[in-house]
Amino acid sequence: MSRALHLARGAIQASCAPGLNLIGVSGGADSLALAIAAATLPGSFGAVVIDHGLQAGSAEVAEHAAAQCRELGLDPVQVIRVETSKDEDSARKARYQAFEEALVQHNAQTLMLAHTRDDQAEQVLLGLLRGSGTRSLAGIPASRGPYRRPLLELSREQTEQICREAGLDFWEDPSNTDTGYRRNLIRHRILPLLRDELGEHVPVALARTASLAAADAQALDSWAQAAKAEHGLRIAELAKLPVAVSSRVLRLAAMEAGARNVGHERTAALCALAGFGVPKSKSAGPVQLDGAISAFRRQSVIVFTTTG
Repeated sequence: MSRALHLARGAIQASCAPGLNLIGVSGGADSLALAIAAATLPGSFGAVVIDHGLQAGSAEVAEHAAAQCRELGLDPVQVIRVETSKDEDSARKARYQAFEEALVQHNAQTLMLAHTRDDQAEQVLLGLLRGSGTRSLAGIPASRGPYRRPLLELSREQTEQICREAGLDFWEDPSNTDTGYRRNLIRHRILPLLRDELGEHVPVALARTASLAAADAQALDSWAQAAKAEHGLRIAELAKLPVAVSSRVLRLAAMEAGARNVGHERTAALCALAGFGVPKSKSAGPVQLDGAISAFRRQSVIVFTTTG
C-alpha cells in the first residue's frame, strides 16, 4: 500500500460517522481517489455524482464516474443533474443544494468532499487577494455541518497516484485550465511561479497558515459568542473588547437577525455605527444589510430590524 493511500485511509476513518457516509464524486482525480480509499475500508460508503450540464458530454462523464464507483463497491451511487449558470458561485450553490437533498434522501450523516492541500493553498491566496481577515485565511474547513474534507493533508499529485495505482482513469475538467477564472490563474501560473522562486514547500506552508488561522478564528468566534451571551449589544461593553472580538459580536448578531453576506465593508459600517470603528459614525443609522435587515444605534445599544 502506498503512503498516499495509507494517509487517505486514515483520514477517512477519522472523518467517518456511524451509518452511511456519502462521497461527492466528479470523476476527477481527487474525488475518485477519495472513493478508491473509502472502498478499501470497512463501513458503508455511497457516492453522489453531480452533473452540472455545463459542457458537452457532461452526462457521459457523470455516468462513467458513477460506474467506477459501483465497480469499487460503493452503494448507493446516485447521479444528480442540476441546473446552473457557468459562474462558480451559482454552480457551487446548485451542487450543495443537491448534496443536501441526497443527505436527506439516503438518511446519511456525512458527505465527504475531496479538497486537497493544493486546493487549500489556492484558497489562502484567494483570501489574501480579497484583503480578508482570519476567517478567510483559514481557508477550506476540514469539517462544517455534515461535510468532511479528509484529503486536506494530501497533494493533488498524491490523489493522481492513488488513481493510477488502482488502474482507474480520471477526468480532467477542461474548464480547470481557463485562467480567466482567478482560482485557475492561481493554480496554473501563480503557485507554480511561487514554487519555482521560493521552493516546493510553498503549498505546505500556505496550508499550515490556513490551519493556524482556523484555530485563531475559532478562538475569537468563541470569545465573541460568550461576550454576546453575557453583554448583548450594549455599546459600552462592546467598546471594552478588542475590535477583533466586538466586530465579531456585531456580525454574529447581524446574521442571527437574518442578514446575509456580512463581509468586511458591512462589518466596518456596523463598528462605526457602534462608535468604535474608524472613522466613527455620528449617525444613529440605519446601516443597510443584505436580507432586508437594518441596524440602528438606540441610545446605549445596537438593534437590528427588518427593513420596512
